[in-house]
Amino acid sequence: MTDAPIKPEISQQRDVRNVQRRTLAVLSIAQIVGGVGVAVGLALSSVVVDQLSGSTVISGLAGTATVLGAALLALPIAKAAARGGRRSGLALAYIAATAGCAVSVLAITIRSWPLLLAGLVLVGGGSAGNLAARYSATDLSPKGHAARHLSLVVWMATVGSVAGPNLAKPADHLGVSAGLVENAGPFAFSALAFGLALLVVVAGLRPDPLKLARTLAAPAENPLTGPSGNPPAAPARDVPGSGAKSARDTSLRGAWHTLRAIPMARRALVMIAISHTAMVSVMSMTPVKLHHDGSSLDVIGLVISLHIAGMYVLSPAVGWLADKAGRVPVLILGMALLLASAVLAGTAEHSLWQITIALILLGLGWSCGLVAGSALVSESVPIERRPAVQGASDLVMNLCGATGTVVAGAIVGGLSYGVLGLVVGVMVTAAGIWLFATTRRTP
Repeated sequence: MTDAPIKPEISQQRDVRNVQRRTLAVLSIAQIVGGVGVAVGLALSSVVVDQLSGSTVISGLAGTATVLGAALLALPIAKAAARGGRRSGLALAYIAATAGCAVSVLAITIRSWPLLLAGLVLVGGGSAGNLAARYSATDLSPKGHAARHLSLVVWMATVGSVAGPNLAKPADHLGVSAGLVENAGPFAFSALAFGLALLVVVAGLRPDPLKLARTLAAPAENPLTGPSGNPPAAPARDVPGSGAKSARDTSLRGAWHTLRAIPMARRALVMIAISHTAMVSVMSMTPVKLHHDGSSLDVIGLVISLHIAGMYVLSPAVGWLADKAGRVPVLILGMALLLASAVLAGTAEHSLWQITIALILLGLGWSCGLVAGSALVSESVPIERRPAVQGASDLVMNLCGATGTVVAGAIVGGLSYGVLGLVVGVMVTAAGIWLFATTRRTP
């Protein structure tokens, strides 16, 4: 007689596992294709802006425009996900990126660099979509597997990051052959890539993982377990400032209310922002440092490639460690790696090998912060509030990244690369100590 109520639960768990495997496969494909779209467009964006504007200073705005676009689109994507599921949010991201590529092709054709910058803001939707995909991987994760599933999707970005820049030149040749002006081909190719990512998400992400997770978390349908066996998330009424009316509050204000009420989610967001700021600040100025030291473009490219490998290649191992050892220990490990990187970079002077090791450690530290922090954000927040808080997390992360590049340029230009290492080292040390101290005080 005891088997009767157990069999449906086991069947449900198996069904959820099957849906999760399909979800991870679909997200991985979309991440690869979308990553190619981002990398191909960004490979030439600053060069094209430089050619059209005739200003090296203005050319630096190309990267800023894309990062700003990712930040501005983070909340609309989160709102779309909260109302229509993950499929709606990711679809919005890739539609924006496709439109941005089309605007970029037009801007290059009529030789308008302001219009190109506007297009690059929309292209930032591709980056925002790839970031949002990592959260989509956690909606149906079994207990103790969220970081691993998230890191798998992050790892898939490696393929796009490595393959994308190498496709820029062939895409330009194809574009010229098809009648486009020079340098427009890569953006047309990116539009095709984002369109394919859109098709993959719309056709493949069924059932929607967030909608299914909400159904499983509903007490009336599954009173004992939340998504895939996790304890049910705290009801929205437990969050101060919320209630039945705001249970699905998708606004930035609603996200801040939730973060104020849940200290662990707030800490996770801060650590993601610190990790990203440290990484972007040092990484953006390293090519300038190496160029001033006399390194060739091939050497600079190799160092940056090793840095990207540090960011993505070991992310599955980071996810496994975060699931086994805990999110907070891995976040503290990430701060330690970022500190080691800052010390090595700041004291490298003209040592190429030391800067190379620093950039690899910089990527590893960022991976720890992003994977463990993102998993902690997802697990700390009630399911109804999750998209809004995740969107706020990506908004803050990208804004901090954009600010970090500007401040890092000012520090290196006015002082030195060594001082930048010192500033970053102090920042990540303070963040690690704060996380350790505040976590010990919290039951």
